[in-house]
Amino acid sequence: MIISKNLKNIVVLTGAGISAESGIDTFRDQNGLWENHDIMDVASPQGFERNAQLVYEFYNQRRKQLLSDTVAPNAAHIALKKLEDNFDGEFSIITQNVDDLHERCGTKSVIHMHGELLKMRCVKTKEVFTTKSNFDEFTNCPCCLESGNLRPHIVWFGEIPFQLGKIEQLLSQCDLFISIGTSGSVYPAAMFVQLAKSNKNCLTIEQNLSETQVSENFDTLIHGSSSIEIPKLVEEILKNNNS
Repeated sequence: MIISKNLKNIVVLTGAGISAESGIDTFRDQNGLWENHDIMDVASPQGFERNAQLVYEFYNQRRKQLLSDTVAPNAAHIALKKLEDNFDGEFSIITQNVDDLHERCGTKSVIHMHGELLKMRCVKTKEVFTTKSNFDEFTNCPCCLESGNLRPHIVWFGEIPFQLGKIEQLLSQCDLFISIGTSGSVYPAAMFVQLAKSNKNCLTIEQNLSETQVSENFDTLIHGSSSIEIPKLVEEILKNNNS
């Protein structure tokens, strides 16, 4: 693999694979169920309308696990922070994950396209608030002081991901696009490699445990553990661009 010595703009997409190595549970069994509930019951506007209490409990449990002592950034998160700190050009992370593991490393250039588990949003004013505590339909909203107005700050199935305009702009300008631990089966993220390739000088790299549905669209494939392969890739990028 040949990494250019003149990189100016790096965009990284991270998915569930990078967080799985930090102990993040998918909360789905092999049948796609959570405690015998279809995932659409807890991750869709329709499910929230039918049974808000169930949805609140689902995200309260996920938040509790994220904040437990068993979850921490792994070597891949740390390596990306090192890349942000030592790369002279523009650097951005687009993540499909709703955890805060990139931020725990101190990474600043992160776009959460699917929302954040440690935030809640008022459905009336659209204001967003940070929270590490449980909340439900009885919790008073900080801005309107009414209960029943707070929902998880999460992009559910059928909703539009956040900051797509900015993401498209970043991808069209990058000269290195790295996809880490994402299946390539969820849109629009599955199309990001094609957007990056709109810049004909862009090198595209996919890192995953095995091939995905979009692997054929990448210039280079790296198979293996993110916590092992990403630190090596970062060292190669920095070596080539700081020499």
